[in-house]
Amino acid sequence: MWCRRDERVPFDLVSATAETSPPSAATEAHRPQSNAPSDRFMRKLLRLPEGKTSTAAEARSAFQKSIVITACRCVVMYLVLPFVLPAIGVANDVGPAIGLTIGVLAIIAIIYSIRRFWRADHPKRWHYTTFATVIIGFLIYLSVQDIIDLTS
Repeated sequence: MWCRRDERVPFDLVSATAETSPPSAATEAHRPQSNAPSDRFMRKLLRLPEGKTSTAAEARSAFQKSIVITACRCVVMYLVLPFVLPAIGVANDVGPAIGLTIGVLAIIAIIYSIRRFWRADHPKRWHYTTFATVIIGFLIYLSVQDIIDLTS
């Protein structure tokens, strides 16, 4: 409860607890935008620590890095391995091992970027999580194919 300047304050404002004082702008910026059960579930699933936040710029940077790694995997798997390496005389047997390695790195980078989006409370976190989950599904499928190729 706030008083005008000319009114007497019934208690000492300096010793008032954080519960009785209004939230500051900095505190408001670090609160989750939504406390919906689905948001709480995702934060728990991603093992995000309470109170730690990230900026939108950090989330954007993590997103860009994960997309670059995934794009590099596609370039290597679909251009370099089938066309460039055979043209220079390198064996085709290295493809699945390289693809598996790059695929695992891409999955790790995408999960890292999902965590950053959620830590930043980015307004498009659900959109990106859906998109990234589909990409991870494709990468897992391709990794299983690479493992089958390596073991056969």
